[in-house]
Amino acid sequence: MHFIQAKTILSAQNGMNLYRGCTHGCIYCDSRSLCYGMEHDFADVAVKENAVELLADALKRKRKRCMIATGSMSDPYMPLEQELCMTRRAAELVYRGGFGFTVITKSDLVLRDLPLLTEINRQSKCVVQMTLTNCDDRLSRILEPNVCTTTRRFEVLLALRDAGIPTVVWMTPFLPFINDTRKNIEGLLAMCVEAKVRGIVCFGIGMTLRAGNREYYYQQLNRHFPGMQEQYVRRFGDSYSVNSPNHVMLMRLIQETCEQHGILYDPDAIFHYLAEFEEPEMQLTLI
Repeated sequence: MHFIQAKTILSAQNGMNLYRGCTHGCIYCDSRSLCYGMEHDFADVAVKENAVELLADALKRKRKRCMIATGSMSDPYMPLEQELCMTRRAAELVYRGGFGFTVITKSDLVLRDLPLLTEINRQSKCVVQMTLTNCDDRLSRILEPNVCTTTRRFEVLLALRDAGIPTVVWMTPFLPFINDTRKNIEGLLAMCVEAKVRGIVCFGIGMTLRAGNREYYYQQLNRHFPGMQEQYVRRFGDSYSVNSPNHVMLMRLIQETCEQHGILYDPDAIFHYLAEFEEPEMQLTLI
């Protein structure tokens, strides 16, 4: 890792990335794409060392409280967070300011901050978003080598459920000819149902490939799935959207399961829920 000075921290949509790059090593990661203009090796994480100070200033300038989000480009609970505590310090600022908080992660390190996240949720609103892609932990170790297994992430979802913190699961991406199976989807859905997740984000049964992440992905395919790259090239060429031949059937399965269990699955409805700030109830004080 290395340290940089950031000029700003919050986007117009109140999202932030405290880190740039990631050490999880997920072979499909779109954040490797050249279009994001990263000028350093993806695994050499850039730490925005002044991010917490920038966030404190940005929150003071807010006229209205809102949801603050993190984790869209870099997992805020990478192993280096254990030492640096940037995400925790940011969440403490959010709590002290009375804002809401939502975080996207694949890491069980989020449980370190469970008491704080619970307090944010009690005061206003906190939503933890967790990515699940593979029921088979052996396959998960190949596709997401440096992060906790799906089994462990499921345990995290159960702990969050028991703490009363709402969750949203990102069931994406699904890699054609690798994890785009009915058995895999059914297993993930069963976890979501048991964990009583609020929503499931799935844009389709497939993935995206563009310059930067395509080359890395194919390199890993050649390493772990010999001959698979040729199958991708024949079927998809240089397409950005790479959809599974099982797309229609598996999307129907997801939608039907969500409707049966009252789980949100329309992306617009989920994003509206995530962005909607809930004002804390006013407490009357007798004088």
